[in-house]
Amino acid sequence: MSEHRVERIDFAAANAAVCDAVLRLRGENLVDELGRIARALLGSPHGAYIPLDGQAPAEAFGGVLRQTVEADGIQFGYFELTGDFNDAQRRELASLGALTATLLQVQSMAQRATRAYAQVEGQLAHQSQILDQIHESVLTTDLLGYITSWNKGAERMFGYTALEAVGTHILFLYADEEGGFPDSFAEHGGRMMEVRRKRKSGEEFWASLSLSPLCDLEEKPVGLIAYLTDITERKLAEERLNHLAYYDELTGLPNRTLFARLVDQALMVAQRNFGTGCILFVDLNRFKLVNGTLGRQIGNELLRLVARRFKDALREEDVLARLSGDEFAVGLFDIRQHFEATTVAQKLQAALEAPFVVDGHELRVGASVGISVYPTDGDDAESLLRMADIAMERAKQTSDNPDRSVAFYSTEMNQGMQERMRVESGLRHALGHGELALYYQPKFDILTGHIVGAEALVRWLHPERGIVPPAEFIPMAETTGLIVQLGEWVLEQACAQAAIWQRAGLPPLRLAVNVSAREFTPSLPGRVADTLKRYKLDPSWLELEITESTLMHDIERVIGIMDRINRLGVALSLDDFGTGYSSLSYLKRFPINTLKIDRSFTTGIPHDASDCAIAGTIISIGRQLRHRVIAEGVETLDQLEFLRQSGCDEVQGYLYAKPLPAGDFELGLRENWLLTA
Repeated sequence: MSEHRVERIDFAAANAAVCDAVLRLRGENLVDELGRIARALLGSPHGAYIPLDGQAPAEAFGGVLRQTVEADGIQFGYFELTGDFNDAQRRELASLGALTATLLQVQSMAQRATRAYAQVEGQLAHQSQILDQIHESVLTTDLLGYITSWNKGAERMFGYTALEAVGTHILFLYADEEGGFPDSFAEHGGRMMEVRRKRKSGEEFWASLSLSPLCDLEEKPVGLIAYLTDITERKLAEERLNHLAYYDELTGLPNRTLFARLVDQALMVAQRNFGTGCILFVDLNRFKLVNGTLGRQIGNELLRLVARRFKDALREEDVLARLSGDEFAVGLFDIRQHFEATTVAQKLQAALEAPFVVDGHELRVGASVGISVYPTDGDDAESLLRMADIAMERAKQTSDNPDRSVAFYSTEMNQGMQERMRVESGLRHALGHGELALYYQPKFDILTGHIVGAEALVRWLHPERGIVPPAEFIPMAETTGLIVQLGEWVLEQACAQAAIWQRAGLPPLRLAVNVSAREFTPSLPGRVADTLKRYKLDPSWLELEITESTLMHDIERVIGIMDRINRLGVALSLDDFGTGYSSLSYLKRFPINTLKIDRSFTTGIPHDASDCAIAGTIISIGRQLRHRVIAEGVETLDQLEFLRQSGCDEVQGYLYAKPLPAGDFELGLRENWLLTA
């Protein structure tokens, strides 16, 4: 036991000293200081604090006061002092032992926590080093998609440092992909996908992405762990293999395999929509001669040029493929009638008319085209291709000019196509050789009987067939696009004739010219203005009749065109009103002068209640909107009387006059002028 001169301290001072000692000292210094404090508290010259260090205390002997330092069943040591002590001193030592035990217990816990924290910190540093050394990009986000950690692999992959990336939203790495942050994966995880991402440099690349949930200690999702690996080289290799498998290496067009897949997909859509479709089998004429004479290299370049011309001649939605050698195929699915396929076939043949210049050689090839129709000739790509191939062979055998030969697989369709092509060819000839003429059907004021206008109607004066009815060539002209040239011719001739009557001093009247939907473009007002100026024709002589269906596409654009026509002083008439899909809310916005009741409603008047109700409603709408109303197809006095009583303004029809040549119309106009003057 140590023997020291003892300087007494009270219990409060002893407690403070113990707290200070446990806080500041460690090891033997702490043991000595605790012993000194106990001696000072009890005024004992002999005493010490003895730590147990895992060993049981020695047996106490007489005259020795021993106090265990223990907390929660854990013994840290004991105080041992010699001398005579009273009960109060014993209690003070016991309290000092309890306080010392509590302080040592807290110290022990703090030391263990510090060691544990150091271990965790070391493990985290170790894991961070491992994450930074692996090649893959590893990053974490919170549930909202904001980045919370970013390893060295992510820095190498994306080019952003952790300082730049952490705290930003994950979407800034996306390469214009649709869709937002995949928060639903936070609960499930394990989602593997291939994605396009963007580096700091702006370069886009392919990555394999794996998402796993990031959970807290209670296994609740708090974010996502994303693992990314750059797979750009593999994707490029796959794309190259895919291109070799599904595309023709020479022309870059889909090959037969891909063509069949695309066609079958389109046929599924056509089946759901009860639509139609056509396959064109195109075989080049004289290609084998070029290839055999000038060699494969020249032949290959010729095929590339042919493919380019074919592609330029088709629409974006049409499917063009090279099947093999000099055989091509086209899939048409956005068509209204199968006869439209003949127009496409002729466009392809026309694309080959100009010679091809290859390595100084001027080469000419043509094409024979066979057509099969879905669902008449087959319901899958291979069947339709086979039938189109048979039709192509038939086209080659039955035509005097293989470069212009087109044939349907079906005999009935062939006959219809040949008639249609005959009409189309004849109409093209008629446009350039003076076989067309304008007839004029008078329009009468229903109250006064005055001729107030006329509708200019085109007639085809065929040298062999006589007058060809418009029903035979107008629909065909619309599907082939000839309607635009035809419309231009009608406007030109009508204005020329009106200028003659204007100079002759005839009273002004409106000559109505029908304008097709294909003609109703932003260039129309300028063309009308130029025509009026060229013939020095007063605009009051001209009226443009447009069909209701023309107005139903891009309303604002249509109204803009109509306003420009109105500003010229040219009247506008809405033809076939009630047969289309126009909305009354739009009707009030259209700057039109006249509503025209279609003959399909006039025919049943006055016996068909529905026709009477529709005609009466149209007249009422017209009067409410301050438009004049004209009924066409008036052929009986009963019809005329009903229209007069209903408030109709004008009529035209065989009851008054049929369409007349210009000379006859002028005579009738002069007679009507004299009779009603």
